[in-house]
Amino acid sequence: QVQLVESGGGLVQAGGSLRLSCTATGYIFSIYDMGWYRQAPGKQRELVAAITRGGSTNYADFVKGRFTISRDNAKNTVYLQMNSLKPEDTAVYYCNAKVLLYGAIRENDYWGQGTQVTVSS
Repeated sequence: QVQLVESGGGLVQAGGSLRLSCTATGYIFSIYDMGWYRQAPGKQRELVAAITRGGSTNYADFVKGRFTISRDNAKNTVYLQMNSLKPEDTAVYYCNAKVLLYGAIRENDYWGQGTQVTVSS
């Protein structure tokens, strides 16, 4: 199957930066959309940013101008550069990818295990 392995979370002061990475491994033919979601305690999971294979991006209003999503198709990796972090950005961040496996007729959704981002005030 497919594994999505995230890294880069941690504790940072307000105004600081972090860079998340997520690499997909497995019997992968192609990866379509990739994205980052987050879930804070007591809240629903929400989209942070997404990127197509061709590089088109989509951002939630609450991160526009502060976060940048990018990807390296050759490495099956998506990144999230987070600048000007705020305490309200504290959450578990999850990587998502729509992956077409070899031999499959359509893509499926896969999720990473999540990485904690904590922003102190």
